[in-house]
Amino acid sequence: MRLNKYISHNTKHSRREADKLIEEGKIRVGREIMKDFSYQVERNDKVFLGAKAIIRKNIFTVILYNKKKGELVTKKDDRERQTVFHSLPHKYSSFLPIGRLDFASEGLLLLTDSPNVANRLMNSNLERIYYLRVKGEISPLAEDAMKRGIFLEDATKGGFKDSKIHSMDIKPFLWYNIIKNHKDYSTIKVALMEGQNRELRRFFAYFGNDVVSLKRLGFGGIELGMLKEGKNRFLTTNEYENLREYLKVIATKEKKIARAKNRKS
Repeated sequence: MRLNKYISHNTKHSRREADKLIEEGKIRVGREIMKDFSYQVERNDKVFLGAKAIIRKNIFTVILYNKKKGELVTKKDDRERQTVFHSLPHKYSSFLPIGRLDFASEGLLLLTDSPNVANRLMNSNLERIYYLRVKGEISPLAEDAMKRGIFLEDATKGGFKDSKIHSMDIKPFLWYNIIKNHKDYSTIKVALMEGQNRELRRFFAYFGNDVVSLKRLGFGGIELGMLKEGKNRFLTTNEYENLREYLKVIATKEKKIARAKNRKS
């Protein structure tokens, strides 16, 4: 993690204030005054503000936000378009989105004050549930690809024009439920275990079913429920407990992998 981010996430100081502290020579890593803004803080580093150690937070917060269609999931936009942070209270301005929903999508978005939690959940295989409305009838070929997975050699349709992604390997859906299948429009509920760039839009566009609307309903057992559009809430006690248990399992696996690597070396 970059030094200024480490300071802002583990103290009351903003990222801008952290930059100033570094510039003024008030930050030490070990015994060395650190003025390198790009310095990456490692787990064993001891960082100090003056004589006081900056302790890495082990407590984290996760909030659920019901993203509106037309909002961008980014801190700032050079074209000054609406972002989720315009709708969220200012106290969440330093929170990190866990994954992305494009501007045309809506629904459940998780945000956290922990970069470690954000990274682990973004790269997890936790269930993601979506509700879609697509053009046309969903074909047996599309259904078969949902069951078996598919490699899209040309995955450009459904992606952004300037996207550098030209092909995509899509794993089998965890499950799906076609609610309405009609020659004009169809509706479907699906569950994935990954969140690649515009994956569902690319998948259905490949089979001629352009996505008209896409809403995320769940992530890792956390459900959008009746939360109103543009509103946010904290996780429930049960949701936090389940999340902590999952993170413990991941941390244990990472430690085992690290030990195995050390033995080999």
